[in-house]
Amino acid sequence: MAVTEQELKHILVVDDDTRLRNLLQRFLRENSFLVSTAKDAEEARFMMKQYKFNLLIVDIMMPKENGLEFLHKLRQENAVPVVMLTAMGNVEDRIVGLETGADDYVAKPFEPKELLLRIASILKRAPEEKKDNACLDLGQYEFNMQTKELVSKKGEVLHITPVEQSLLCVLGAKSGQVFSREKLSEILGAGQSPRSIDVQITRLRKKIERDSKNPRYLQTLRGKGYMLLPD
Repeated sequence: MAVTEQELKHILVVDDDTRLRNLLQRFLRENSFLVSTAKDAEEARFMMKQYKFNLLIVDIMMPKENGLEFLHKLRQENAVPVVMLTAMGNVEDRIVGLETGADDYVAKPFEPKELLLRIASILKRAPEEKKDNACLDLGQYEFNMQTKELVSKKGEVLHITPVEQSLLCVLGAKSGQVFSREKLSEILGAGQSPRSIDVQITRLRKKIERDSKNPRYLQTLRGKGYMLLPD
């Protein structure tokens, strides 16, 4: 039976070396993976707001923000499996990478087939995503966190902006957890400030709540931040 695009695992390759990025992208695609690439940590974060990835391959030696710094910040919010790539092969470097939250560590130069085996091993032991959590029940609407569509119970798709989609994904992934305005602006990036988060929340409430002044789903905890409470 042919594998559909939805069933393929999506990998993000983060490396400032254009040649290696392209080689890995081609090799992994030839081995039945969906592959996206990013040249640095900033672009990687942008990509992760747009797509859901099953695994990241991250180079340690990158300009501005190195791979370990990127991984440290990532692990505060995301448990996606990560394979670190580096030209540094000593034991101490490997230990630091693993302690920071890497799932595996491959030293350059490496054999592509070995990397493939390591990826397969990590994905095999990664927990299966519960499909029940893919959709958020918001009363008169349902938000699909995979397709990022907000659909009414009558089947009508309601337009929401990319920022609103990201807000629902972030808050929905940890329902009942409070996120400060500052934390949300940091996660969303792309010029978002704490003040603009307030504006985005207000607009989103007008779309999903029956009474936006007395929200049922997108709630405020005074002095702390926002949280989402789906049915």
